Order: sequence, then C-alpha cells, then structure tokens
Amino acid sequence: MQPSTSTLAQVIIAAVKDTADTDRRVVVIFGGRSEIGTELAVRLARGNTLVLAARRAHQLEPQVAAIRGAGAAAVHTCEFDADDPGDNSAGHAQLLDAIESAHGPIDTAVLAFGVLGDQARAEADAAHAVAVVHTDYVAHVGLLTELARRMRAAGHGRLVVFSSIAGARVRRANYVYGSAKAGLDGFACGLADALHGTGVQVLIVRPGFVIGHMTEGMEPAPFASTPAQVADAAAKALARGKRTVWVPWVIRPMAFMTRFVPQFVWRRMPR
Repeated sequence: MQPSTSTLAQVIIAAVKDTADTDRRVVVIFGGRSEIGTELAVRLARGNTLVLAARRAHQLEPQVAAIRGAGAAAVHTCEFDADDPGDNSAGHAQLLDAIESAHGPIDTAVLAFGVLGDQARAEADAAHAVAVVHTDYVAHVGLLTELARRMRAAGHGRLVVFSSIAGARVRRANYVYGSAKAGLDGFACGLADALHGTGVQVLIVRPGFVIGHMTEGMEPAPFASTPAQVADAAAKALARGKRTVWVPWVIRPMAFMTRFVPQFVWRRMPR
C-alpha cells in the first residue's frame, strides 16, 4: 500500500526539520561586547544559534540586532565575568552547564574578552598588573581548559583564541599586556597539539594593532587593521580549518624579523 500524499509531505517536512536542527550550530562569544567578537559573530550567524556572554548582558541590544540581521536562527545573552572573584574554574563550568542546558552543546567558542591595561600604572601598582594578566591569560586558561574537556568528549568543536603580535616578542613599552598575550599564545599552541586528532579545532588569531575602542586615543601602528578585517580573516581561517592566522598577513614576517633586533634597540621600541 502506497503512503498518502499527506503522509509523504509529513515525512519530508520532518526530515528537513531534522536536517536543519542538525546543521544549526551553537556559537558562543565570550566577551559579547567586543568589537571583534561581534564582527565575527555576524560572520558566523547565518542559520545558527548565537549566545553573547558578557557583563551587563542586558545592554547588548546593538550587538543582538546586528547578529539577528545577519541571519542568526536565534540570539541569546547571558552574564559572564571572566574576573569573577570566586572560583573561576567552578564558575566557568557552571556557566557552560547553563548554556548547554538551555541551547545544546557548544560547537564554536570564541574567546574575545580582554583588557589592554595601563602600563605605567602596572609598573607601580602590582594589583593592576596582576589584574591585566588574570584577564588576558589566567581567565583564558581556565575557560579554554573546560571548553576543551567538553569538546574532546563530544569529539568535535571549534575554539577561537585571540593572541596578538604584542606577544611575539614582548616590548618594554607594554610588557604586562605583551607577556600575558605571549603566555596565552603558548598555551593555545600547546592546547592545539593536545587536541590534534580529537576532532576539535583550535584557531589562534594574531592581529597587529587594531583600531577600535580599546586603542582609542592611541597612534595607530603601521599595518593597522579594523575589527571587521580581523573578523573576516578569522572567519575564513576557521572555515578552512587553519591553526593560525596573522592579520594582516604582512605582520607575520615582521614578527619573525623582530627576533634579530638587538636588545639595546628593542627596549626603545614604542608600544
């Protein structure tokens, strides 16, 4: 007996729905107020569920509107403070539990939070120096470790980490921030090796000077880029399964050449 036309239609609709649900990814931007994070979210939005995790999550209306406009299936926000004075590892685990309970397993996690800090203040105020390093390195290590554990168990996932040319060879002019980025870059490289063959991809993005809110009032360095340019490069590298991407590409050979600059010259280099 042949199934009726209506029955066939129901089967087809169900199959399409199942496929759509399978294809939909959960993308979480940790640091949902970040300009680069928002730009990357826009590029990853179409057909996916986006979660913006940030402090004062109720004030993310512009970011939510931009991501919805880019075709996201759904956009949600949640509170996230990388510098929560409590037990960060436990706090991160609880946050991830809540996100996964509400929206499903995280497919792509973008760590877009960070601070530039005040170098002059950090040289005289140990608490400020520690705060910068905590946000830009320690908090990343805790969150990446917990995300990697979950993705490794699932057998898939993507992690996006924002390093910086400042960590390629740390300069006297911004050594607190630069040292944190150097540490983060090294950790991410080791994590990528540890996850090799597990189905989990780690993308390390290494931008040069980025013109934006964080660097407002500073003189742009040569080969400066915008948040949109960094996000474009990151999205393309992520789609191609790359491990690292320099933005713009020309700063990669520049970073290599800094190794050969004599120290007495290097210590006089500007920020």
